[in-house]
Amino acid sequence: MHGKGEGSGFKTGLIDFTAGSLGGVALVYVSQPMDTVKVKMQTFPTLYKNMFDCTMRTFKRDGVVRGLYAGTIPAIVANVAENSVLFAAYGACQNLVAAVARKPSVSELSALDNATAGFLAAFFSSFTLCPTELIKCKLQALREVQQNNLKPGEKVPKVSPWKLTRQILRTEGIPGMFRGLTSTFAREMPGYFFFFGGYEASRDLMAEPGQSKDDIGPLKTMVAGAVGGVALWTAIFPADVIKSRIQVQSLRLSMTQVGVEIFRKEGLMAFYNGLQPTIVRTIPATAVLFVVYEYSKKLMTELFV
Repeated sequence: MHGKGEGSGFKTGLIDFTAGSLGGVALVYVSQPMDTVKVKMQTFPTLYKNMFDCTMRTFKRDGVVRGLYAGTIPAIVANVAENSVLFAAYGACQNLVAAVARKPSVSELSALDNATAGFLAAFFSSFTLCPTELIKCKLQALREVQQNNLKPGEKVPKVSPWKLTRQILRTEGIPGMFRGLTSTFAREMPGYFFFFGGYEASRDLMAEPGQSKDDIGPLKTMVAGAVGGVALWTAIFPADVIKSRIQVQSLRLSMTQVGVEIFRKEGLMAFYNGLQPTIVRTIPATAVLFVVYEYSKKLMTELFV
């Protein structure tokens, strides 16, 4: 991903951090409606027939801003925090993997090497992602959580991200903001192994003979990003279902206990509730994420390094 650059030094790390932030913002605006549908279907699987039913009912009841784009602000914070730390850590972990593998440059890392760097980088990004995604998921499923207290046709009371954060801190303290951290690790670390591995392997495959994978162009970069995104979500979706249940329903059970309970009461396919809207959203979202990341990084590198 760093091409001919060595991925070291303060400037390069800052460029990775900034480019990851820009990519995170672009990802949210492309993917938020389907992410909302995904969270609703994961946490309340019996309420909706399918992705289309969930999308239309959400739109009719709460509209675009408070319905399909619910939780956008914490989603932006979550994705900027996650992707800025993730891509900065990824560059540092590429250097670490290159040193361990005794390769002179990160440009010589294999897809497996890059996948390993992604696995390690996700450990650090999980700490920034967990609290912000907790708020996002709670806001996205607010109607379903409060439905027993709502009269027919009544709108969900408006709750800002800041009000919800203060409420959690007041009732549960700082540990409450990290509910679901274990399942976040279980999702993020193997997920980003497949994410970066799929992305880098796809770029290698699409490069012409004698062409650097950094020069394959924006369209092929977007395709590689989409492949990485699909690989990530297909591999780790059960862990994401468990994480969403724990966070939205404020469960105090362990990840294993929640997983066993879901399997016992709802069966194996419950771990894939919401996969369809996730794949629908991740193809354009990760395509945009990587093309914004790669080309903003390239521009900043030319300007400042």
